[in-house]
Amino acid sequence: MVRIRLRRTGSRGQPSYRIVVADKESPRDGRFLEILGDYNPRTEPATMNVKEDRVYDWMSKGAQPSESVAQLFKTAGVLDRFERFKTGEKVEVLLEEAEKARAARVTNPKTRR
Repeated sequence: MVRIRLRRTGSRGQPSYRIVVADKESPRDGRFLEILGDYNPRTEPATMNVKEDRVYDWMSKGAQPSESVAQLFKTAGVLDRFERFKTGEKVEVLLEEAEKARAARVTNPKTRR
């Protein structure tokens, strides 16, 4: 089974994560199939960049998001847009909407301690 999950990167005490597609049996920081984005919980608010077209592709092929990734996708609106994608809405419209939502989020590039 293929899962969409987080892979930890960054120094000790300064975590940041990559959102990757990996086999369920492979270790957390082990082998993966593709990088779909990144997530930095240390910025205020947390920063998340996702290649949504690739997420739609993998999820339509049967990849399941882990609990933490599903929660991140839900807050970013990715799961809602995927449901609309399944009903037949065009990918270009959804990606444009996602880009507008990302631009509307005000993020401070400085990280917390």
